[in-house]
Amino acid sequence: MGQVAIPCMLIRGGTSKGAYFLRDDLPVDPVAREAFLLAVMGSPDKRQIDGLGGAHPLTSKVAIVSRSTEPGCDIDFLFAQVGIETGVVDTTPNCGNILAGIGPFALARGLVAPSGARTVVRVRTLNTGTIADLVMETGNGQAAVDGEARIDGVPGTSAPIAISFLGTEGSVCGALLPTGNAVDMVDGVACTLIDNGMPVIVLRAADVGRTGYEPRELLDKDAELKARIERIRLAAGPMMNLGSVTTKVVPKIALVAPPMAGGAIATRSFIPHECHASIGVFAAVTVATAAALPGSPAASVVVMPEGRERTISVEHPTGEFSVALTVAGTAAHPVVERAGLLRTARILMDGQAFVPARVLAMRRAQAAE
Repeated sequence: MGQVAIPCMLIRGGTSKGAYFLRDDLPVDPVAREAFLLAVMGSPDKRQIDGLGGAHPLTSKVAIVSRSTEPGCDIDFLFAQVGIETGVVDTTPNCGNILAGIGPFALARGLVAPSGARTVVRVRTLNTGTIADLVMETGNGQAAVDGEARIDGVPGTSAPIAISFLGTEGSVCGALLPTGNAVDMVDGVACTLIDNGMPVIVLRAADVGRTGYEPRELLDKDAELKARIERIRLAAGPMMNLGSVTTKVVPKIALVAPPMAGGAIATRSFIPHECHASIGVFAAVTVATAAALPGSPAASVVVMPEGRERTISVEHPTGEFSVALTVAGTAAHPVVERAGLLRTARILMDGQAFVPARVLAMRRAQAAE
């Protein structure tokens, strides 16, 4: 039957890498689209040897992009986390790293026009309705590549992409604190169940018998810890208005500890079954927000800056991630009004992605049965 070819860009966005597609280039039928994305990434297969995926959750991601239908927004972005061995395409969560690549992609595909030395692209993430402004350097009409911006988890430096999030509170769970509490006991452990752009379970590493400073490789081999936090995750899912999360990639889990490298708080993030080499964008924003809540596990270990405008350095296994928070309200009842951060992105490849036509035909036939 031959193969189906669809235009595709591979882009490193932040500390992730994904395949970026125009929505109108993909199959309209949801079943066929899912089959196409699985085949593009080479799933289900732990090596993803027959696709573009990199056999890791950070490199098995997809962006589906179009001009926005929302007044005041430029771009609509649907994020898809493609399971490696599960064969599941999950569009529940956000991904702030893949979001960082939306601006360069939109410029390159002609969805938006540059506006001088700096271009602002307002992006609506369809998964959750979150809106973000991406500010890029565009002196040559395209997203700049060279620059002095450095983010831990990516070698070298690049041009900065400033991301400012608007209205991320409760974007997946319906409320910043879906239970209404800064602290809930889940499977005997004090946790903050929170969503400021990403559903995250935040707990002290010490409460599950760890320091929070262990190397990522050691935590990935820690079967006892992973079983414990999975029990917590499965119990917390319904409490966070997510229903059963057995096959979902949310909520994520963040173990927190006092900082040890001059930052504000140390983290080890699970996504959800592997320890992150750094920490995801929305997970960092959400952990920083949890740290601002009096009485929370994160607040008990954070070194919190004072003032309305706060830069919170979130330490992770390969460095740190700075989150800028605008905090209003009172000391007893703080309100996080706005969150921002710095990312970089680079287009790696522009071409066509191929999948066997029989894959799409087979999935359609299965759906019809």
